[in-house]
Amino acid sequence: MPTRRDTLHHGLAVAGLLAAAGWLPREALAFNKAAFDARSIADAAKAFGGGAPAESRDVVLTVPEIAENGAVVQMTLGTTLPDARQLLLLVERNPNVLVAMFELDESLESNFSINAKMSQSSDVYAVAIARDGKAFFARKEVRVTLGGCGA
Repeated sequence: MPTRRDTLHHGLAVAGLLAAAGWLPREALAFNKAAFDARSIADAAKAFGGGAPAESRDVVLTVPEIAENGAVVQMTLGTTLPDARQLLLLVERNPNVLVAMFELDESLESNFSINAKMSQSSDVYAVAIARDGKAFFARKEVRVTLGGCGA
């Protein structure tokens, strides 16, 4: 009778063979390097195929005015744009500006809540990118009293 260890060993061997043969989904292996290297809201929107962002009431961002601990900052973002395809969360002064990216479709409610790290006080942006490439944003400032990630 095979043990749990044997089953795990065989499963890892099969996964390794599938990866070597190129049969694993490409989306699982891909990431958007330009988005992670972005240093501004315009650069991040461009990396995801969006144009110059414009402020909009159709994008909603809820963050605390003061975060006592930058290691855990509760943020809620959403959009009421009917043709939004992506929703981005950006923290301007973090080492990596891009915090989160959500793919949207008609079957999803376009509201998300996330705990993020902030290295220092900064502007936080929620950016919605529409199917036609237009980008819209909401901005709020968060003051951090104790930083959560190294710069």
